[in-house]
Amino acid sequence: MAEGAAAASGSGTVEGQRKCPLGDHHIHREDLRKVWKECQEESFWYRALPFSLGSMAVTGGLIYNGIWKPSKRFGLFPKVIVAGIIGYAIGKASYARTCRSKFQELGLGFGPGFGPWSECNHSGPCNKDLRHRSCPHVCEECKKEASAAPAEQVKS
Repeated sequence: MAEGAAAASGSGTVEGQRKCPLGDHHIHREDLRKVWKECQEESFWYRALPFSLGSMAVTGGLIYNGIWKPSKRFGLFPKVIVAGIIGYAIGKASYARTCRSKFQELGLGFGPGFGPWSECNHSGPCNKDLRHRSCPHVCEECKKEASAAPAEQVKS
């Protein structure tokens, strides 16, 4: 009964494992799918498509006005198509921060130690002993254990 109460409260230990009270909430897959689909659709309609069409129009205009020369074999199509692909890629990439903020609102923590943009790769010099993988919060128990662990290593 005591273990069930500790598990229900979200803190304490359950079978010798510590739980972080701040990182214990559950995010449903349907919510993740909804935000992912929303990001994909919005990035297409609001950024990728306009950037692609705009870059194609500018490239077509530059070729039409004689600033750029069309290909002798294929005409203006290769340059316009490449401009469209580059505009699409830039549009998709420009929406990444907005999508990241939507996932943060959902409750996914994109902070230090998460993803390829992190400053700490968990094998380097950062405080990997003080961080939980699912929760960047450092609880008091972890701080005490981390400060006690180097002292034990020095003694032996």
